[in-house]
Amino acid sequence: MTSFSAITGVLETYFEGLYHADIERLGISFHPKAIYATADETPLLYRTMDEYFPVVAKRVSPASQDEPRRDVIESIEFAGENTAFARVRCSIGTKDFVDFLTLVRTDGAWRIMTKVFQITERDI
Repeated sequence: MTSFSAITGVLETYFEGLYHADIERLGISFHPKAIYATADETPLLYRTMDEYFPVVAKRVSPASQDEPRRDVIESIEFAGENTAFARVRCSIGTKDFVDFLTLVRTDGAWRIMTKVFQITERDI
């Protein structure tokens, strides 16, 4: 499996985790020490995975609301053999997200290390 296809697989698992509010899938996608942040909230919203996963677990999943999927991988760039960057888009409810995801390969597996994102409200 190439690094590109491995990262695509991680991102697809990430999208599935968000769509189904499934922290097990997200746990596969994120490195345990990953960081989650946005400047769209005041003060800056910053969470560890221990703080982020319980929030997701309490959500009503987009899948349960039969929301259309709006997942898109816009780009994947490599900085070397063990570091990559992905720009992706997805939606939850009336919010559209642009996620900047940095990925690292440790122990032979790619995982998301940081998620920094922009939120845009969408009219239904």
